Amino acid sequence: MILKDNPVLSRELLVNLRSSRSFILQAAYVSFLGLVVWLAWPSGDGGVTHVSSGAAQSLFNLFFLGQFFLVAMVAPTFAAGSITGEKERKTYEMLLASPLEPMTILVGKLLSSLTYLVLLILSSLPLMILCFLLGGILLSEIARAYLILILAAGTFGLISVACSSYFSRTSSALVVSYLIILPLSLVCVAMTRTENTMARDFVSIAVLPPWCLTIWTVVAIVVNRRLLRPPDVGSEGKDVMDEEQEMKFAIGVVIDRDLFPDKLFAPAKRTDLMPDGTNPVLDKELRSEIFSQGTLMLRLVIQVSMLLSIPLMAFLLFFKPQYAGYYVAYVVTFNMLVGPVFSSGSITQERERQTLGLLLTTLLRPGQIVFAKLLAALRVTTVLTFLLTEQLLLAYVLIPELRQRWWTLIVFLAIILVTCLATTTIGLLCSSLSRRTAAAMVMTYMTLLVFFVGPVGTFKFLQGFFPNISEERLSILTVTSPFSAAFSVETPAQGDLGSTGSSDPGTQAKLLPVIQQPVWVVFLVLEPVLCLVLYGMTYLAFRWRWWRAGNVI
Repeated sequence: MILKDNPVLSRELLVNLRSSRSFILQAAYVSFLGLVVWLAWPSGDGGVTHVSSGAAQSLFNLFFLGQFFLVAMVAPTFAAGSITGEKERKTYEMLLASPLEPMTILVGKLLSSLTYLVLLILSSLPLMILCFLLGGILLSEIARAYLILILAAGTFGLISVACSSYFSRTSSALVVSYLIILPLSLVCVAMTRTENTMARDFVSIAVLPPWCLTIWTVVAIVVNRRLLRPPDVGSEGKDVMDEEQEMKFAIGVVIDRDLFPDKLFAPAKRTDLMPDGTNPVLDKELRSEIFSQGTLMLRLVIQVSMLLSIPLMAFLLFFKPQYAGYYVAYVVTFNMLVGPVFSSGSITQERERQTLGLLLTTLLRPGQIVFAKLLAALRVTTVLTFLLTEQLLLAYVLIPELRQRWWTLIVFLAIILVTCLATTTIGLLCSSLSRRTAAAMVMTYMTLLVFFVGPVGTFKFLQGFFPNISEERLSILTVTSPFSAAFSVETPAQGDLGSTGSSDPGTQAKLLPVIQQPVWVVFLVLEPVLCLVLYGMTYLAFRWRWWRAGNVI
């Protein structure tokens, strides 16, 4: 019954796999990977793309890392809304009241969420076999890579389903899922990418499978008990958590909505009338309970992110200050994961809560609505992201080498701020183009991967397979990536090593050709202009799709 004739699994698969969007996405994914292999394939004795075993290994590593982080990014977007979606659609109690056992519901939701992701992974297997024909790669390495990808998909998906069972909104479950999955993915990559072949095979075959099975068993038992005795039914979860009672027994950080800086991201609920001239949409967005169950999710976000930043701060800032750009990359990654949660549902959630029609009938102009949505999401994501910069400020105060280059701190903070603006704007644009929050989130993350991560991967690929192209010309491709911008900032040790002493994509060519400026300068100039263009597209999309089509909402 768990697998055979599972009604939850059958229904979810029919809905997800029969859509034309699924076929289009899979075709685009395979076509992109095929284009990469075609560009890397040798063209004969007189060609310019002679592929060595090292280049083939680099292509294989690029494929593996790309698909692994695709799993880490996409698995929560598919699975984190599996149960919260039932709560938001008011069908959660009907599902629990059905004759289905909790484990049947869990397996159905998990497999239906991950089936399409696993299909994407397996569809790349023929292309990986082509990489094997280039030489320098063993079949055992390919098998080990796909074993890790399948284990990662199952683990990340099950963790996301568990978070979905504990929260009442998809945004809350998605944020907490990413905060748990991010360190696990970094640890997994660190363990499986070692240069020692025996150690790598031992970890991949003897260590990861039993640990993953243990995690699956523990999480499945917890979720099964949660579904068997759910505490959030009857009142739709609204009366389960009292904020004042929660604060009395809260462990760790305590949020006071009336004090600074807590009121920046969680201001107190208004008890008086709004002053004249106040944008009601902005006031509502800032003061509404966007974090679901009291401040529980918000406290989890702050505590987990701060906990992860401590070892990174100790290693990247104090022991190896030349790697300060990597800590900034961690902060950027945090914003890249968390930021879209608060922006990609800005408009779609109004439609899902059936309040978009009411919003469109107000006297507010479209520009006021869009700007209020942007400012509210930007305020929350910026404050949460800049909480991680305290360690960066501390490093610049205590470390003399960094203190001598105090201006780099301003550059790092500017890169983080511009990244916050970019992630929020892209999320709002995707929200204005989509009809469902889940689709908007997937579209947002895919766009961020193209703009932020794609340039770095393209740089690595072209550098390995087209050595005749100068690094200065290739560095032009990375100007939209905050990671390359952070790596291109000259820290003390990098200044001593020179431009050839680093292997980072942003620092290999510090000065771009023609303009003779580093990557971070072009990024700080170009990215705000790009955000302004995206904001204009959001305004036009909102007017075209919703403002003039209010009668078909």
